[in-house]
Amino acid sequence: MHTIIILVASYIALQIFSDVGSLRIVMLGGMSIDAGTFIYPLTFTLRDMVHKSMGKKGAQMLIIVAAGFNLLMAGYFWLVSILPPDLAVGPQPEFGQVLAPLWRLVLASIIAEVIAELTDTEVYSFWKNKVTRNHQWSRVLVSNLVSIPLDSLIFCWIAFGGLFASSVVWSIFFSNALIKFATTILSLPAIYLVKDKEEII
Repeated sequence: MHTIIILVASYIALQIFSDVGSLRIVMLGGMSIDAGTFIYPLTFTLRDMVHKSMGKKGAQMLIIVAAGFNLLMAGYFWLVSILPPDLAVGPQPEFGQVLAPLWRLVLASIIAEVIAELTDTEVYSFWKNKVTRNHQWSRVLVSNLVSIPLDSLIFCWIAFGGLFASSVVWSIFFSNALIKFATTILSLPAIYLVKDKEEII
């Protein structure tokens, strides 16, 4: 039970952190990268661990709840940004300026997350139930091979399409997908850290 709580909390927290981090576009290795990409890929493995521990319905519920928290975050930041500032402290315009684009990023993230991760859940479930229950790493790898490019494509074009040149958006897409694939490979062993739902009493 403690493990499940940690997995769920970590998944939601990293979803939120990555949305805020995506407001910053950095240059690394000659590629444009939204900074949220550095931690967001971990949510794929966390979701697979939740799927293994809580089953398909638990993973689906987690995805929807995380989307709700992301909307709540964007709404809260928007509300705080429009409230009158304490002029004794100063106008404090930086808060609104930094977080102004957050709605677009959050909506892009939620749409991409819900579509890609629900797809990931279906692929994971199919692989486990129809292909093999052995080689648990394979269910993570196969489901992520489908969901990662789908997530990156949807997110990048909704978040940055029309805002940046197409070449920059494609650069963000490729770097985004590359980092996610690398993170998937590195985090594959984590699936063995949790028990199958059937084993949890």
